[in-house]
Amino acid sequence: MKKAISCIVVFLGLTTAPAFAADFPSGPVPAVQSFYNWTGFYVGGNGGYGWSSGTSNSVITGGLLNGATSSGSGNVSGGIAGGQVGFNWQYGSIVYGVEGDYQWSGQKKTQTLGCGVGCTISETYGIGSFGTARARVGAAFDRVLVYATGGAAWTSASDALNASAGGITANLLSVSLNKVGWTIGGGLEAALLDNWSAKIEYLYISTSNLSGTGTLPAILGGSITETAQVKDSIVRFGINYRFPIGGAVVAKY
Repeated sequence: MKKAISCIVVFLGLTTAPAFAADFPSGPVPAVQSFYNWTGFYVGGNGGYGWSSGTSNSVITGGLLNGATSSGSGNVSGGIAGGQVGFNWQYGSIVYGVEGDYQWSGQKKTQTLGCGVGCTISETYGIGSFGTARARVGAAFDRVLVYATGGAAWTSASDALNASAGGITANLLSVSLNKVGWTIGGGLEAALLDNWSAKIEYLYISTSNLSGTGTLPAILGGSITETAQVKDSIVRFGINYRFPIGGAVVAKY
């Protein structure tokens, strides 16, 4: 009887073993892959260079020069530096985001004109600061993000005239001009570490009808109103620190 039972157990083991083996995958187990997760808030800083062109028109109201007008144009360039804050949301390989930034600008120029024996007039004009609020959309290739961006831009410019004669310098005019315009551009960002990334970016900024009013010296009386159109191009490098949502690296099988 014991021999019969043993034979039955051996028979069942031989016939059912292939069925159990079929439940397990054959061959090597696929390796776990991962990709960089761009979703999350970030803050950072940047620096670069800007060059712009502009035209201006001025009209004097009141005083000895009432009704006088003038116009001019010029190009300025210089360094820029600032900071940015934003948020990204990744869906598949597409990354959507918003970003805002504020920039100090050294895009200025000074030109000097003669006004008689021992007399000079110098004019200093340019962009003192600007900021943008933009949408971003791009394609992520793991740790590399290529994106386009566009939105609103705010520009602050200035124009100042100073006269020097007999060793004395006096301010003739100071006008601050501010206006909201638009911007468009693009860039490339690369993740260096899990929470750190570096980027290079180009923006084109167009601001029309910047305007400001200044007061003329008391001897002349009246005031001057200046309007300007500015087209600015900037290239900047930046570093971002990201606060990822769901981890900086996401597993993918």
